[in-house]
Amino acid sequence: MTEPGGPTVTELLAPLVDITDRGVYEEDSFTSWRDHIAAGAQLAAALSARMDPSRPAHIGALLGNTAFFSTLLVAAGLRGLVPVGLNPTRRGAALASDIARADCQLVLTDDPSAVPDGVDFIDVGSAVWAAELATHTGAPVSFADIAADDLFMLIFTSGTSGEPKAVRVTHDKVAFPGRMLAQRFGLGPEDTCYLAMPLFHSNAIMAGWAVAAAAGASIALRHKFSASQFIPDVRRYHATYANYVGKPLSYILATPERPDDADNPLKFLYGNEGAPRDLTRFADRFDVRVVDGFGSTEGGVAIARTPDTPDGSLGPLTDEVAILDVLTGQPCPPGVVGELVNPTGAGWFRGYYNSPGAEAERMAGGIYHTGDLAYCDDAGYIYFAGRLGDWMRVDGENLGTAPIERILLRHSDVAEVAVYPIPDPAVGDQVMAAVVLRDGAQFDVDTFRDFLDEQTDLGPKQWPSFVRVATDLPRTETFKVLKRELSAQGTDCADPVYPVKVR
Repeated sequence: MTEPGGPTVTELLAPLVDITDRGVYEEDSFTSWRDHIAAGAQLAAALSARMDPSRPAHIGALLGNTAFFSTLLVAAGLRGLVPVGLNPTRRGAALASDIARADCQLVLTDDPSAVPDGVDFIDVGSAVWAAELATHTGAPVSFADIAADDLFMLIFTSGTSGEPKAVRVTHDKVAFPGRMLAQRFGLGPEDTCYLAMPLFHSNAIMAGWAVAAAAGASIALRHKFSASQFIPDVRRYHATYANYVGKPLSYILATPERPDDADNPLKFLYGNEGAPRDLTRFADRFDVRVVDGFGSTEGGVAIARTPDTPDGSLGPLTDEVAILDVLTGQPCPPGVVGELVNPTGAGWFRGYYNSPGAEAERMAGGIYHTGDLAYCDDAGYIYFAGRLGDWMRVDGENLGTAPIERILLRHSDVAEVAVYPIPDPAVGDQVMAAVVLRDGAQFDVDTFRDFLDEQTDLGPKQWPSFVRVATDLPRTETFKVLKRELSAQGTDCADPVYPVKVR
């Protein structure tokens, strides 16, 4: 935690006001930081003229990864407006509910067809908006008096385990990791940060956009992540740093290898939830340092890898990180799966907006509950075991899904895997796995059984009862698997399903 008076996004932007040799790349265009910040002042003036000052200055952002989205973030840093990141995969009543819960006065969008009926919106690509914006040309670049704990943005959770909640993201919650990561990787004016992760999500804001601003570096934006264009983009923009969340490493590694893969300017790749086996493969193939951390939009628990952290581990237990038994609330001994918590309090969690019940549940007992499962080894190193919603009760034993997924990914033909429970009246839950095979691979149930038999760390209760061979897995816009959909479908699905019994 930082003390009151810590860094703000405003302080990150102030040194960039007169910078002309660095800025924002979007496809074939380039805008210097000086012009980008001037555009932010112009946008802030236009939006302020439309806003009702008696209501929260919340503005929905239903936008792709564009320079305009970045301009909105600049406007927020200058004038204290509050962008609300809206997930473009949400539609209709669900999206309207998000907009209403966040008290958005209006929505900015580059896709008017995605806006629910009855919602006030601005088509940012329209001639009408361009004309209105032009009336504020030359708006002065001025910095509001903004405190570290003032609200910078609302960012919705991914909704993989329930309805999305709007996380209160304060200025220091963005500026602090921006500065920390810029300093950690030694980034500066000569660097370019490549952003292909969606800007409505915390990873892109805190581990991408804010890093570039803090470093005084340039930003290269891709409207939507593309595995095949990742390395070409890195070369095109001479990007030295990139961020990721979830599966992008796996997708890039699935592209055909080339003899010049390592011939690229990328130095650092930072993110979270990368598959452990992909981290080393990516680093070796593309000659880049890959650092995978642990975090969430809420930020209540932070775990950092140390130089001696074993492969596959998130990092060591600390005074601010504990693993508690889900049923008793007591500390878990090594090897026993429990919930990751911050026993000292809220950490970086600044609450949910308009969701007091969810906020109280998150802080039950005065400690921060991540909703993530984990276990530690005898040396106190932590291993992720899945989400609390993935919790399985198999024949009286509590199991997490992540350890089983790590084992199944050892199979040379398995490219992706998701493990999840399906109900069974006799044993409580059965373990089911959905696998996506590598190109050209064929699934043979007997061969797969032989593979499972050879895994000495796969307990009999962890053994999948059924394997679904899928062409892809349902995911959120940030690549998180929607396991509740897989669980709901069970064995009644369009993909082939094979029973796999313990021998």
